[in-house]
Amino acid sequence: MRAEAERLAEQAIEEARAALRARQGSGARYDAPKAPAAELDWARRGTAYFARKLTELPDDRLREPSLVPGWTRAELIAHVGYNARALTRLTEWASTGVETPMYLTDRQRDGEILLGGTLPPRALRTLFAHSEAHLNVEWRDLTDEQWDREVRTAQGRLVPARETAWMRAREVWVHAVDLGNGGSFLDFPPEMITRIIDDVLAFWRRRGEEVRLRLEFDDGRPAIEVGDPDVGDPDIGDPGSGDAPVVSGAAPDIARWLSGRGARRLACDPGDLPAIPRWF
Repeated sequence: MRAEAERLAEQAIEEARAALRARQGSGARYDAPKAPAAELDWARRGTAYFARKLTELPDDRLREPSLVPGWTRAELIAHVGYNARALTRLTEWASTGVETPMYLTDRQRDGEILLGGTLPPRALRTLFAHSEAHLNVEWRDLTDEQWDREVRTAQGRLVPARETAWMRAREVWVHAVDLGNGGSFLDFPPEMITRIIDDVLAFWRRRGEEVRLRLEFDDGRPAIEVGDPDVGDPDIGDPGSGDAPVVSGAAPDIARWLSGRGARRLACDPGDLPAIPRWF
């Protein structure tokens, strides 16, 4: 009975999609049925959030420091714009089968940020808007099969093209906070906060940089034990023995701290918050 109900619901959804496409005409673009819907939604909502925070900044404040050490707001905006172009190259790789890496070299990425940071304010705002529009066009042109084709990240990982939606989502949301004009992890979609926490911890594991921690959340979700109790890293203050420090607070505040954006409203027992590795 349940399977039949799900089949009928899916059929109704497809019929509604077909009717919408008929109304909007052949020129309209749509995400493929099996595209990563949640991650695309986060990326698009995050783009709107970043755009709103950017609009709140007058041109004469774009040369001020951002919350990313060593970067001005202009350099941060340039990075977000050029990141969209880099992810567009991965999307085109999945679409055409022709390898087009995010960046040819690390120097290319760094050079784009430095040069982009010197652009006039209007050009920076245009870079952000146009690069994002291009990325969305490429996403909407991907078929279900192309979303699962493997591409290579700037760090050398092979991932399915659908990973680009998550990569963009975290980029625009977190860097909206980095603009330093009122963006907050409290504004993020709750499900995305969970994904950020998972992503940070997975990043640490891949790099062998886990810190002994116990994360406790005030919303009742299960606590998370991080790290091997028998392995420590004295370089970052992790003894690798005894009870793990317990860090407790709201999930958005824990996500903020894990992402390297500072600690607010968190408690740690015993002592102070431990040093942690970087994320992205």
